[in-house]
Amino acid sequence: MAHSHSHGHNHGHGHHHHHHGDLKGTKLAVTIFLNILITVGQAVGGLLSGSLSLLSDALHNFSDVVALLISYFANKLTKRPSCQRRTFGYKRAEIVAAMINSATLLVIAVFLIKEAVERLYSPIEIKSVTVMVLAGLSVLLNGASVLLIKDEADNNMNMRSAYLHLFTDMISSVAVLIGGAVMFYFKIYWVDSLLSIAVALYLIYSSYGLLTQTLKVLMQFAPSDIQLESVSQKVTEHPDVKGMHHAHLWQLNDNDTHLEAHIEFEKNIPISDTATVFDNLKKTLLDEFDINHVTFQAEFESPCAHTLIEDER
Repeated sequence: MAHSHSHGHNHGHGHHHHHHGDLKGTKLAVTIFLNILITVGQAVGGLLSGSLSLLSDALHNFSDVVALLISYFANKLTKRPSCQRRTFGYKRAEIVAAMINSATLLVIAVFLIKEAVERLYSPIEIKSVTVMVLAGLSVLLNGASVLLIKDEADNNMNMRSAYLHLFTDMISSVAVLIGGAVMFYFKIYWVDSLLSIAVALYLIYSSYGLLTQTLKVLMQFAPSDIQLESVSQKVTEHPDVKGMHHAHLWQLNDNDTHLEAHIEFEKNIPISDTATVFDNLKKTLLDEFDINHVTFQAEFESPCAHTLIEDER
């Protein structure tokens, strides 16, 4: 069946639901400063005390500093306007940042496990007071950072990645603090290696989830919470619409979901009417599925549909 394509491409851009405060930048800057303090303190302390768990915590914190710096600059880049060469602007900067971030953590975690396993076979005496003091400080500063960016973490993948980093840091510092106490009172030094392995395994667990999530966005998979069949069903519920095909659904970043599709009409309605139908559909899709960038192309039945060879392919 042949279709005559009316190239009345109709674009809908309804921006709503997601509003991020511009406090992000300032809060991130403070958080970065706090984390640099923690990293330096723990690295020096780890080397002086011989504690691998303190070093692994420092490394974990260092990865946070890098992560937060990426987040900070990605957040700035995202605000840059689009231009003719970069029509989407830098809206994916934060997604790429979150991906690099989680990939780096995976590598660091594997390195930590290797070191800790070697240390299990030959434990060394560790200056536990140094460990306790620095781990305690780290808990306080990380706790402050976590509270600072908690609100933004709910609706932004990149800030969620930063929040995850800081939260796991705080937990691992608590563990190192307890480990320091165990070493101080009971002189059981292999606890240190065990803690390093635990911190590293948690790093692997949290990073892997984030890595797969960001890759799905970059591969332009449909968002996991929207079924294309449901969208198609909703569109064809409109009395004038016969069907929807050639549909592509993808996420640009956390806030922008795009749909492009061919819409086949029941009968040859005037082209001016298609615009009204499209506007109605867009409003529905925005309200029901939070799809805020829609491009439709109208298709009409051709009067000589039965005599022509299908020209769609």
